[in-house]
Amino acid sequence: MLTRGATLGVRAIVIDENNNIVLVRHTYVPGWYLPGGGVERGETMGTSIRRELQEEANVTLTAEPELIGIYLNRKASRQDHVALYLCREWSQANLPEPNMEIAECRLFPLDNLPDDATPSTRARIIETLNDEAKPEFWS
Repeated sequence: MLTRGATLGVRAIVIDENNNIVLVRHTYVPGWYLPGGGVERGETMGTSIRRELQEEANVTLTAEPELIGIYLNRKASRQDHVALYLCREWSQANLPEPNMEIAECRLFPLDNLPDDATPSTRARIIETLNDEAKPEFWS
């Protein structure tokens, strides 16, 4: 059970058949991130990841996402957890327009991620796609 002050978030590695990965750039922090966000009260993690992908990247999942792991994000707080999903089956009618939260959403080739993709973003992609051991901590 999450205690008072505890938070739960979701993020997704959204990858297509050509090894392009969906990343987002927020308006309030520098760098490129995996799309995702907070799980709202009364919401399941599955519902949350679908909602966040739609809101941030205009991505609609066409199959169930694969839960990769749940990590403790000590950079945010001692009680912040992130559930990471892998999504290989999805559609995107078009890239979303910038808004107050998301400055930009783009697809990047796996072998050419942007220089300012965050270290955690890079680490989760490499660990997941190379089937490497997953750490307990996000950072």
